[in-house]
Formats: sequence, structure tokens, C-alpha cells
Amino acid sequence: MNEAPLQFVEYQKIIEPRSVKGRFRNIKTVILILAYLVYFLLPWMPWSREIGPNQAVVFDLANHKYYLFNMVFHPQDILTLAALLFLAAVLLFFVTTVAGRIFCGFFCFQTIWTDAFRLIEQKIQGTRVTRLRLKKQPWDREKILKVGSTHFFWLLLAFWSGFTFTLYWAEARVLIVEFFTGQAPFAAYLTTLIITTTTYLAAGFIKDNVCVHICPYSRFQTAMFDKNTSVVSYDMNRGEGEKGRAKPVKMMKTREDRTESGVGDCVDCGYCVQVCPMGIDIRDGLQIACIHCGLCVDACDTIMDKQGWPRGLVRFTSENDLEGKKTSRFGVRTIGYGLATLISAAVLVWSVLASDKLTVDVSQVRNPLYVTLSDGSVQNSYRFKFYNMTLKPAVFNLEVEGLPEGIVDMGHLKAVKLEPGKGLRMFIRLRQPSAAVQGDKSRPIRFKLTPVSGEFTQPIYQKSQFITP
Repeated sequence: MNEAPLQFVEYQKIIEPRSVKGRFRNIKTVILILAYLVYFLLPWMPWSREIGPNQAVVFDLANHKYYLFNMVFHPQDILTLAALLFLAAVLLFFVTTVAGRIFCGFFCFQTIWTDAFRLIEQKIQGTRVTRLRLKKQPWDREKILKVGSTHFFWLLLAFWSGFTFTLYWAEARVLIVEFFTGQAPFAAYLTTLIITTTTYLAAGFIKDNVCVHICPYSRFQTAMFDKNTSVVSYDMNRGEGEKGRAKPVKMMKTREDRTESGVGDCVDCGYCVQVCPMGIDIRDGLQIACIHCGLCVDACDTIMDKQGWPRGLVRFTSENDLEGKKTSRFGVRTIGYGLATLISAAVLVWSVLASDKLTVDVSQVRNPLYVTLSDGSVQNSYRFKFYNMTLKPAVFNLEVEGLPEGIVDMGHLKAVKLEPGKGLRMFIRLRQPSAAVQGDKSRPIRFKLTPVSGEFTQPIYQKSQFITP
């Protein structure tokens, strides 16, 4: 019995892509600039709050609060987190079924940071040809200066990326002073070091191999593709013709001459391969390394414009389109992921809008269930747990319904006072005079919290019971 040979994904050397101009390169550049502006400036954006840090976005781990503009999230908001994660997953799947791996090519952190690192390298070391020549030349003064400067700015960007990540977990204006004066918590230095190191290695050295060998998304993406998915594709029929590709040499420069000779529109310039950040040849078909960044489309369109031929030899299209069939944008898979995206988005919005601003937990003391006092009255005890999840202090009056002549004893407190973002535990006694004690051993009651001040306007009720002999 003959066994099939094992197949391995060969490790590639670091790719030196050629620069290109075009609409997809412009889109990638705009996304890069916007992403960097949001990421690096958001921790410094001031936001006025009565309680809490005056920072637009901050994850306050010490106090277990997460501030996002006017919203405050607590560990109890697990449903919101679950809805957010599920929304991110199904949205990614939905986009993949429609347009392939455009998330990888345009929005992924690895892609954005690698683009920035390559831009730094290009500005210092020059074009692709110059960089390749520099790699081969001996270590002279020019090479040491250029390579050293490149790594210096790589490390600078990696450090600032790691430090900015740390700023999201504390008040930025305070942490930056503590960090550079040696007074910051050890976790701040460790987090910055880890993010700096991983960014420097992933974007500066590993680059495209992260997408091929580390990221799992490239492995299961094909399970979400079908013949209606729009992906970066090479039009084989147009590009190859009957006799394949050919350089635009004499007697092969016009489309008419090439058609008569049975040659396709591909002039075999290799520009699409040179600009690919993954180092693949899109003319070989869809490959696991393709991130659908569209740079090969820009390269091919540039050549087609130069030749005066129609664009679209390499383009975003579906397999059905290439085969001359009708593409359906509403397949079962697309509709399923689309509905899941809408539902999860609705759940997320609902969980944010319907989240409780005050949590109240009442538990009756079970040992003993009741106490008969010397005057014949019956007393029950209750443990109250309050948590005020607003940014303002709140005061409530506590009453009881369903127990005529019932007396609420809160000790020395006159009202329930809750500090913003704080919890409170109270031990409350409820007494019923002997004359009002009836034969029922268990009577349903309802505690009523009437707001006096704060953000609350409606009474809050909590059900319990009153036990008698």
C-alpha cells in the first residue's frame, strides 16, 4: 500500500515588495492613517466625568470599571461582552463570504503595522531594487547607517505602540509621568515590553509568515468561500488566450495582433508578483497566503492603462463571474451570516440600553427564620446588597409593602445612600407588632426603594417574604 507523501508549507524568505500606486493602495493608506490616529490619540482624548478618570476610553482594572465615552461597563456586564465577541466573529464570517479576506488585507493589525514598518524601510533604504542591492553589499558605513536607522525607527514605533496599549489601562496623563520617572506599576513596564517585542518581531522580521504560519484564519477561510464569493482573481481566459502569455514585443503590441496570434492580454511583466506583500503569483490561482489586499489589481491596472487596454485582467470577482455564470449575492451561507450579524448587533444594543444601573439583592436570614420579641412582635432579618453603576451618588428611602404596620429598622441609617460606582451591604430588620400578626406563616412582601436623589426616577421593587410562628 502506497502512502501519500507528506506536504509541507515551505518557509519563505523575507519579501521585499515593490511599491505601487492605485485605488486599493490609496484605500489601504487611508485606513492605515485613520487606524493610527484612533489608536494613538484616543488615550489622550479628554472626557469630563463627575466620577472616574477624565479620559474618553480607559479600562480601570483596579476598580473593575471600563469607561467608553459616556458608557461605563462593569464585570456584571458579561452579556454585553459576549454579544460583542459574537458580533465580531459573525461579522467577520459574513464579510468573508461576500468579499473574501479583505479584513486581512485592509484592517488586520498585522497588515497595518507591517505596512508602516515597510514604509519606514522604504523611506530610509529606498526602492525595492535599492533594498535588494543593499542586502547583498558588504557591511560598510552606508549599510550600517541605513539598516541601523531602520531598526531604530522600527523599535521606536514598536515601543510607542506598546506604551500606547498600556495607556488604555490607566489614566494616560498620570501614567506617562510615572512611567518615565520609574514610579509606574511593574505590570505597565511588563505589558509595554511584551507588546514592543511582539510588534517589532511580527511587523519587522516575521511579516508575511505570521499570516501563513501563525494566524489560523488563513486555514479555515476556504470553508467560508463559495463560487459567489468575490476574491482577487486572475482572468485566465483573457490573460492566457490559446497560447499563453507573451511579452509586448514586435508584432505583439496591440490586442488585435495578440488575438490573431492566440496570445492573451497578460504581458508577463511580473509586476503583480513584485508588489504582492505575500510574494505569491495570483496567476497561479487562489492561494492560502493571499490576503486580498488588491495591490496586484493596482499593478495590473497600471500596466493595462499603459498599454491602452481595458482594466480587469486581475480584479475582485467571483468564480461564477469568471466562468460566465450569474453570481448570487444571497446564498444560504451569506443570508445565514447576515442574519446572525443583525441579531447579535441587536442583542448588543439591547444589552447596553437595558443594562441595570442599580443592582439589588435581598436574602432573608435563614437562621433563625424569625424572632419573637419580648413585647410579642415578630422580627425577620434581611441582608441587602446594593451596587450603584451610575456616575452619580444616589439616595433611596426604603419601605415595605404587603405588611400593614410593618416597621423597617435600618439601625442608625435614615436612608440608603449609595456612592457612584460603589457597592453597599446592609443588615435590615423588619418587625410586625403582635396585634397585626396573623395566622399565615409566610406572607409575601415587597421592599420599595424610592429615589430621593441621583439618576434614578422610578421606584425599585424587590420581592421577599415575612415568616411568622
